[in-house]
Amino acid sequence: MNRYKSKPKIFILAKICWIALFLTSCSENLDPSGFIMDLPVSVESFRIHGKEGEINHQTGQISLTLPYRSEVSSVVPEIGLPKGARISPALDSPTDFGSRVDFKVINGNLYSNYRVNVKVLPPFLDFSILGVQASIDDVQNTISLTLPADTDVSSLQPEIELSEGVSLSPEAGSTIDFSNPVVFTVSTGSHAEEYTVTVTLQSEGVKVAYLGLAANRNEINDPDEKEAGNWVFNKFSDVEYLSFQDIANGKDLSAYGVIWWHYDAAMELPEIALDPEVLNALKNFRNTGGNLLLTTFASRYVEALEVVPMGKGPNNVFGDFPPNGFVDENNSWGISFKGHEDHPVFQGLQTYEDGKANLLEKGTFRLNHTAWWFLPEWGGYGDGEGWRNQTGGINLASEAWDNELNGRVLIAEFPGEPQQGNVMVISAGAYDWYQENLADGSPSPENGFHSNIEKLTKNTIKYLSE
Repeated sequence: MNRYKSKPKIFILAKICWIALFLTSCSENLDPSGFIMDLPVSVESFRIHGKEGEINHQTGQISLTLPYRSEVSSVVPEIGLPKGARISPALDSPTDFGSRVDFKVINGNLYSNYRVNVKVLPPFLDFSILGVQASIDDVQNTISLTLPADTDVSSLQPEIELSEGVSLSPEAGSTIDFSNPVVFTVSTGSHAEEYTVTVTLQSEGVKVAYLGLAANRNEINDPDEKEAGNWVFNKFSDVEYLSFQDIANGKDLSAYGVIWWHYDAAMELPEIALDPEVLNALKNFRNTGGNLLLTTFASRYVEALEVVPMGKGPNNVFGDFPPNGFVDENNSWGISFKGHEDHPVFQGLQTYEDGKANLLEKGTFRLNHTAWWFLPEWGGYGDGEGWRNQTGGINLASEAWDNELNGRVLIAEFPGEPQQGNVMVISAGAYDWYQENLADGSPSPENGFHSNIEKLTKNTIKYLSE
């Protein structure tokens, strides 16, 4: 055996020596000039309209914040580069920086990727009344905020921060009657535009429980669940956080008019939600007139709570979780509620045609958390009528393309027996309260249709409480 081992060793040594001799003999003929690996490829400076960008060479992000009304749709930037470097694309002709712009810095055999994000400041930087921050929508030119139910709105003095060079009418510091929407005019130079400010009061007359897995509201980890929770505590005057453990421990639910569970953290229902004590308590709550709102993955709860027959819960459940996710640059996502335009939950939505409204604006980051019913091929439903007959529900909304509501069930109502409370389900991927950062770590653009999500939810809670 030893004799056979020695031969490969001799062969390998001989081969190594041959390769070494070959490389030595050829080294004088090798030309390394095509592989220069020590040239700088970092952007030295980046300016638009003379404004210096903030450059992060580790992430390749270049960020600029420009004054209100700055033109960014056709700009040739000033770019400082190392000697011998070039960029691709060249950016030496007018470029639209209204959305992000990517380019490479190339020098020799090396290159670096850069991404430019330009933000043009809005006219209103901040708007608040009595310490309550307003929601400013610069797409629709609206400002809205909700104050405590006992607030006298006839004499309020908003605190306003404006962009540099912007004037306002009525003037900042004025005492204003907000009993009805108030139009503010912002102007700079010869340009003027109007913003409508609407002040509403927190809804009274219904006690709402915001249900979750966390022991208390401060311990909610999922950003979507946290965002929705912050909203409902701001919009309704009588809201209480309710944990599943509270229910398991025997908490009396009879004081609540509506229990809302918004579950975004996982596709599968958590173990405690399926605990027999919890299920019995929530079934009894509904059977004695209590109302439930189940959104996103909580829509799956309808089967465990026997709102629908066994096997008739949402049959198409999917979605991404960080760090996955995506941006749809081409399409905003919305709903079709054709035939239900007069239903109370859809009143006041910003629509783009009768019976159709967007919830999620194109260009925003999305995880597409969906738990809907897919009708045409799955479940033996066939169409909307078949689904209604088999589940006992009312399909109120489908995807935006679906005029007949026969494709998907995104929003549904389950009235139940006369003595039972109502159950509402919202399970569309467009029902997205929080936009996570983009894959490169930069902030997602704001969802211009977020007010529709808020309005839809407020309408639904009020409808359930009446």
